[in-house]
Amino acid sequence: MSEKLSYCELNAEHRAAAARHVRDIVQVAIGHTADEPALVIYDTECPLALVLADAYRAALPQAQVIEISTVDNDTVMAAFAAQPAGALVVLIQSTHFRLDAYRLRVQLFAQGLKVIEHVHLSRMVGIEAPRYIEALAYDADYYRGTGAALQARIGAAPHARLVSGSGNTLTYATRLEPAKLNVGDYRAMKNIGGQFPIGEVFTEAIDLEAVSGRADVFVFGDTTFHCNFPPQPITIVIEAGRITAVEHSTPEFDAVLAKIREVEGEVWLRELGLGLNRAFSREYTVSDIGTYERLCGVHLSLGAKHGSYNKPQFKRKDTRFHIDVFVDVGGGVWLGNDNLYHDGQWFLS
Repeated sequence: MSEKLSYCELNAEHRAAAARHVRDIVQVAIGHTADEPALVIYDTECPLALVLADAYRAALPQAQVIEISTVDNDTVMAAFAAQPAGALVVLIQSTHFRLDAYRLRVQLFAQGLKVIEHVHLSRMVGIEAPRYIEALAYDADYYRGTGAALQARIGAAPHARLVSGSGNTLTYATRLEPAKLNVGDYRAMKNIGGQFPIGEVFTEAIDLEAVSGRADVFVFGDTTFHCNFPPQPITIVIEAGRITAVEHSTPEFDAVLAKIREVEGEVWLRELGLGLNRAFSREYTVSDIGTYERLCGVHLSLGAKHGSYNKPQFKRKDTRFHIDVFVDVGGGVWLGNDNLYHDGQWFLS
């Protein structure tokens, strides 16, 4: 790694928590037993990667384990090819493995393999690694129950509103797309696994141009895919599904918008993501935007790219950007006439 990063010490308590959470991911979320075939690929570039590798060794004592710097890419690819359908592949990556395969997880799924990915672990600097470990805790009743309930409420809602603590309101004067789940429940899915930590229900407006209003952003993904925390919330102004103005902006946020506009012409608002992971909050953060995306709260995406939903105004080859921004929803998340979010938690009774 080219830069010197500072990591906190991971002690016996952290290691025990990692072992416990990984065991639950393997056995409960993935539904894989200790005696079924498994392959674990890891690196040694940060302490968190080593702790997770040990946790998977304990959960999968029969697994083939490869430290990636000790072999060449052909050896790794051959190990993947040798796995029988139904085997589990675990990828533990301080950055992201530079293998020959394009969209490796997709290829492994096509082979009939289960996949668990941990990526960008080197970004968990300072005290963030223990937070990442805690975010791996898998409470099946909570994730599956809350996820399914939110999915149903999204499907039934005639409209939606996000109300910031300041009172700024973003209105979805339209129904929402059928929600998709990332809650560790693969029992009815063809592909088993994905990137961990998990915890999200996501959708978007059926009519993107029916979204308008104002929302306060307290974190956004910058041009290096790290979380950027502005000194005060940035207010985005949305008209007909596009950002038309920004208040209290920063040079870093302006750079994100400029990059999108340079390629796509305008800045569309697409994904409406409802995060479920209670290990993350406005106070308990991590630097990696793809990990923090699971925050128990709301994030939106800026840019025309959203591979899960096709819209007639976009050609997929022309969509380049999907930048997550996190909205202060201190005034609630309203689906129809019901506010389902209070004090940083979802309430669906």
